[in-house]
Amino acid sequence: MSPTKILSALSLAGLVSLAGACDKGPQTGSPTPAAKAGETATPSAKPEAAKPEAAKPTVTETNSAQKNGKKYGAGVSEMEKVAISAIVADPEAFDGKTVQVEGMVTDVCAKRGCWFEMAGTAPGEKARFKVNDGEMVFPMTAKGKSAVAQGKIIAQKLSLEDTRAMEGHYAKESGRDFDPASITEGKTVFRIEGTGAVISD
Repeated sequence: MSPTKILSALSLAGLVSLAGACDKGPQTGSPTPAAKAGETATPSAKPEAAKPEAAKPTVTETNSAQKNGKKYGAGVSEMEKVAISAIVADPEAFDGKTVQVEGMVTDVCAKRGCWFEMAGTAPGEKARFKVNDGEMVFPMTAKGKSAVAQGKIIAQKLSLEDTRAMEGHYAKESGRDFDPASITEGKTVFRIEGTGAVISD
C-alpha cells in the first residue's frame, strides 16, 4: 500500500472512532483528557455566564425514566442535568466534563447496540451516547422511549473534509443517502462516552 493510502486509512479510522462507530474493544487515544473523578458538567468560566442566581435543572424524584426504567451499566447518579441544546451550542465548553442528559431515543446502533441517539428540544439537536462493544447493549425497541444518560463529553473541531467523511460514515451506518456537497463547512462534533443510562419501560 502506498504512503498516501496508508495516511488516508489512518485518518478515516480516527474519524470513525470520534464518530462513535461500533468497535471491538476499549478505545485508545481519545482526543481529550479524562474528566476528574466527581467532576460535574460546568462549562468553562465566562464572565457573562457567572451568575450564581441562575437556576439549573436538577434530577427530581418524579422522573419516570429513572424511577421505572431499565438500568444499563452503572445507571445514573443524583446530579444536575445539562440540556442537550446547551452542549450542541458549545461542545468545547463541556469537553472532558461528566454530564447527565435526558431526551427521547431517536436511533439505536443496529449492528451491536453500542450507541443510541437522544433528541434535544429543537429540531435537529441530538447527542450520541456511545459505549465500547459488549459493555452495554441497547435494544432497537428503545426508540421513542425516554432516556437519562450519563458520561463524559468528547468534543473535537473538524475540517470540512473530515466533517464530510464523518457524516458520510453516519449515513452509511444508518442506511441513508448522503450528498457530501450538503456539508459546506467544518464543525465541532461531540459524543457522550457513556458510563450508564436508564431507559423507560
